[in-house]
Amino acid sequence: MIGRMQMDPWGYRLLFLALAGLFLFVRLLPLDSMVGRFPGPDLLLCLIFAWMMRRPDFLPVWLIAPVFLVEDLLLLRPPGLWTALVVLATEFLRGRHALTREMNFAVEWLLASGLMIAMLLAQRLALTLTLLDLPPFGFAVVQVLWSILAYPLVVGLSRLAFDLRKPATGEVDDFGRRL
Repeated sequence: MIGRMQMDPWGYRLLFLALAGLFLFVRLLPLDSMVGRFPGPDLLLCLIFAWMMRRPDFLPVWLIAPVFLVEDLLLLRPPGLWTALVVLATEFLRGRHALTREMNFAVEWLLASGLMIAMLLAQRLALTLTLLDLPPFGFAVVQVLWSILAYPLVVGLSRLAFDLRKPATGEVDDFGRRL
């Protein structure tokens, strides 16, 4: 059964939806009611980047966009802004899948970190240009730093728990299709 799920994109898509629902549920819980608490990492973003670096065919854009749009609406962010930034970042990674396949983990981590920082700056620029209220800069930077630090843990758990790995060059699935 696990071997079947290893190559079944629909199993991973359902798993992604379940994890996204779990992460959103935890973010909506009133656990951080103390003033001055540090924000947690954006685990959903780390999960998407980790999966996009390994198997971009498991996460199509029609699955990512609605998840983040719902997250925008429930977390009271400007609807569609963060969604658009995530879609742009994931499509950037999807277009470079052949290059990311050959990267070692340190370079992959730098690429994911750079994308997270670029997304933060693009979001702040868009909010500034539209004259919307900006979240505190320190809060946003700490969240991005936590996300950067959490990325290796998410990659490791994805590999151990879900056997999600980069396919080797020339590897084929059970049906003879190149991965």
